[in-house]
Amino acid sequence: MSIPRIHSDTIEEVKERADIYDIISEKVVLKRRGKDFVGLCPFHEEKSPSFTVSPSKQMYYCFGCGAAGNSIKFLMELDKSSFSDVVLDLARRYNIPLKTESPEQHQEFQKTLSLREKLYEILAIATSFYQHALRQPQGEAALEYLKFSRRLGEETIQEFQLGYAPGGWENIYSYLVEQKNFPVELVEKAGLIVPRKAGNGYYDRFRDRLIIPIYDIQGRVIGFGGRSLGDEQPKYLNSPETELFDKGRTLFCLDKAKTAISKQDMAVVVEGYFDAIALHAAGINYVVASLGTALSINQIRLLLRYTESQQIILNFDADAAGTKATERAIGEIETLAYRGEVNLRILNLPNGKDADEYLYIHTRHDYQDLVAKAPYFLEWQINQIVGGKNIENVAESQRIATAMVELLRRVEDLNQRTAYIQSCAEILSQGQSRLIPMLADSLRKQINKPVNKHHQASTATKSNIISAKRDRTLLEEAESLLLRIYLHCPEYRQEMINALEAQSLEFSLTKYRFLWMKIAEIELSLQEQQAREDIDLIAQLQNFDREHSSEISEVSHLFYLNENNINDIQRPSMGIRTATACLEWVICEKRYLQYLDKWKNTDIKLNLELAEYYQQQIYAEQKRMKELEQLRMVKFSELTF
Repeated sequence: MSIPRIHSDTIEEVKERADIYDIISEKVVLKRRGKDFVGLCPFHEEKSPSFTVSPSKQMYYCFGCGAAGNSIKFLMELDKSSFSDVVLDLARRYNIPLKTESPEQHQEFQKTLSLREKLYEILAIATSFYQHALRQPQGEAALEYLKFSRRLGEETIQEFQLGYAPGGWENIYSYLVEQKNFPVELVEKAGLIVPRKAGNGYYDRFRDRLIIPIYDIQGRVIGFGGRSLGDEQPKYLNSPETELFDKGRTLFCLDKAKTAISKQDMAVVVEGYFDAIALHAAGINYVVASLGTALSINQIRLLLRYTESQQIILNFDADAAGTKATERAIGEIETLAYRGEVNLRILNLPNGKDADEYLYIHTRHDYQDLVAKAPYFLEWQINQIVGGKNIENVAESQRIATAMVELLRRVEDLNQRTAYIQSCAEILSQGQSRLIPMLADSLRKQINKPVNKHHQASTATKSNIISAKRDRTLLEEAESLLLRIYLHCPEYRQEMINALEAQSLEFSLTKYRFLWMKIAEIELSLQEQQAREDIDLIAQLQNFDREHSSEISEVSHLFYLNENNINDIQRPSMGIRTATACLEWVICEKRYLQYLDKWKNTDIKLNLELAEYYQQQIYAEQKRMKELEQLRMVKFSELTF
């Protein structure tokens, strides 16, 4: 939700009514000392209380670390929240009317706030429903799974509010809509029910699944993860994107882990819900989990708010899938790592176990020892280069050395690069210490050697191939999503046309360009008879003459909706925005590469003005790509479940 500028009157009233003792005493144990209160400072480690709260001044001050401020600053610093978020939460808490600087935005803002509050309420009630179902006869198998297969105690089950979604199609629907009288549209917006394909009624999204609530940073339920108890696929099913739930900006357990992360000055990221739950149950509380998707840069930046040393440890599974997930995560954040903005380390548990399994036979101290010894991400990558290879084979050894050179070329810090050159030389020496200086010198020369034009051309060709494949995947996802929305959501057709025309976008892939042209033909022929949104395009296309039957068959998968793809169109406006941003991003990237190539081939001494022009265009395209990247933050996989 985009928060408009909060009016100064609201801010002042929040400052006046938000009692600093009430707020701080919820987080810190305070004891009276004269007219003030003292306690242990939450911002640094101390054994004797030096943190003072003055109700008369409505201020706090720590004589140990110098932290000071009012109630708003306290919550901003402790929870790493923005000023607007804190003021908004305090205004709700003290029932202060919210005013914005822009009166025309006020009504819409209040409407959005009201919607969010209702969704929070629905999800909280649904959580209780699932918890209750876990204790009923129908939830017996789920409860046994938690206690015996996952070895979770009663306290942990209750702490994480684990539950069970009964089998059947309309359990949560009947409870929330028919018994609790919540509007069906709101229950759908909460991500709990899905419209039936035929258009008459709804069915429960989660059926015969173990339910794991997902919380926001304030500890409010914003979505669920559902694990199948049998062979049903997918094994894990998440809530869809909603007004409250954004997978790419949420981390499981962060609400419970944030204090421990700040205290330990590190965060461990695991793959699965139960890995995180098991570690928390073992007393290792500085752990969060990704939500079944690739770890994103936004999730990492969220974590970095809580660790001063910016120390992140990835503990993904050590199998092939886990290794790929680790490599994807490194690729996502390696720029931050090379710049020193994140201290990234990788932990692979012995024998390929995940954290949940590891704790079955080991103690938390064993795990903590492994965390402390987890290698830096460059060391892990070097181990991946060497692992399983026959380094005694001359050809294999040369390939390993080449891969090491390519990796270390990207290390900008000279001291760090020197250290890793030495380490790689030791690996390549195979224990023959007299060879280490010679190998280190060879690696250094190769790393510092200018890349020749043939290699540049080869690398560029490979890069172009990769770029083309990625662009085609983006176009495939974007164009298919747009057409599915157009076919199945008639009321959004004009919105989609406006979005395409605004940026002069067209369909690039042959099969989708063909379908778009046929749609235009049908609409043109029926324009006088029907409005665009009233035309049954699917029926018209299915009845198309046999001359184009092969072309129609290529796109016929877009004509049908099932439980797997119906979620593509659950949020049409978001889908249109995301897809059109992807189309424009691909175009911008092509222009950027063209200008970059021209700039590289321009002699600045002979044509400075032209070189400056290309440079300006490069910067302009980069800027626009960054803007589009923000619009593309909702990935296609996140528009589905």
